[in-house]
Amino acid sequence: MIRINLLGVERKTRKAPAFDLSQQLTLACSLILVVAALGIGWWYWTLDQQAAQVEAEIQAAQGEQTRLQSLLAEVRQFEAQRGQLQQRVQLIEQLRAGQSVPVQLLDHVSRSLPDMLWLTSMEQSANALTIEGRSTTLIALSDFVGNLGQTDLLLKPIEIVDSQVESLPAGEQNAPPVDVIRFTVRAAIKPAGPQPVAVATPTAPPGAGG
Repeated sequence: MIRINLLGVERKTRKAPAFDLSQQLTLACSLILVVAALGIGWWYWTLDQQAAQVEAEIQAAQGEQTRLQSLLAEVRQFEAQRGQLQQRVQLIEQLRAGQSVPVQLLDHVSRSLPDMLWLTSMEQSANALTIEGRSTTLIALSDFVGNLGQTDLLLKPIEIVDSQVESLPAGEQNAPPVDVIRFTVRAAIKPAGPQPVAVATPTAPPGAGG
């Protein structure tokens, strides 16, 4: 009679319990969720750091923009002032360049007045200048005529065409009258255009005649 030990066979064929499919899927999903959560957290942290950096750069740019606007306003103000000064300088240069002869004569005559002498009238007729005035001394009149001659606007000689002594009432009561010299000076004004240049005619050498 043959006996078979089935109990031993069952012991030999029994294996260790293994995860079934549902447990494996659950574990895989859990791992995926953990990895996704870590990735999202890292991405959010990175975005937060980038946002903070961008915000700092924006604030720095705004501060720099404010500083540059202030400098730009100062530069514009300086350019406006420089433009005004340049216009004034150009106007002065134009006035100096286009200064007429009467203005130059008036300036020269005013600077030629010595002490104790004053003018009563000054008239320009064509190329002649006639000046009338009063002087307390002959020396002042002589100095005035000499000062008038120190310019290229008038041709020399400058003539004293009339000089008379007259008495003027004194300013105070019971004071004697004051004797002054009434004079008239006349001078020729140099023409404004270029003067003709005299060309000497060459003379024939001796004995060249026929």
